Amino acid sequence: MLPTPDRAAALSEQLIQVHQSLRDQIASVRQQVTAGACSAAGAAVPADLLSHCLGFCTAIHVHHTGEDRLLPALRAASPALAPVIDNLIEDHRLVAGILQRIRELLAPDRDPAAPGALLRELDGLTAILESHFSYEERRIASALDAIGPSAWDADVFAPGEAPGR
Repeated sequence: MLPTPDRAAALSEQLIQVHQSLRDQIASVRQQVTAGACSAAGAAVPADLLSHCLGFCTAIHVHHTGEDRLLPALRAASPALAPVIDNLIEDHRLVAGILQRIRELLAPDRDPAAPGALLRELDGLTAILESHFSYEERRIASALDAIGPSAWDADVFAPGEAPGR
């Protein structure tokens, strides 16, 4: 489903709202892991936190997958942004690697993940995402509003939903 023309008028604002939601989600996950680490040092990550953390990983993956479908249209509409788009794509790869390590730490067939290892990965993810989101917002926001709705996939604005919904 593509955004309506009136929705397309503020794509940059919608992207910033999605980023803020993702920032809030990672802060919540990290806070939960920290609280668990303080209450049970070295213990396994609780099941509710496991599902929250894996849900957040999925939300980031869906968001970046939607952006990856958008970026070729943005590159075609604004060729001068090619180096910025290349940087964003590289960030997506780095984030995907961290998300994979988090999933591995939380895999049910693995020894219980110690909160310390999970916290280190979440700290790295938080740092990269904050840098990535800020860079993206500064460098491509106005170009997003200019390319119109035909280039956009609604999944970019729906973190946590499966692609194609």
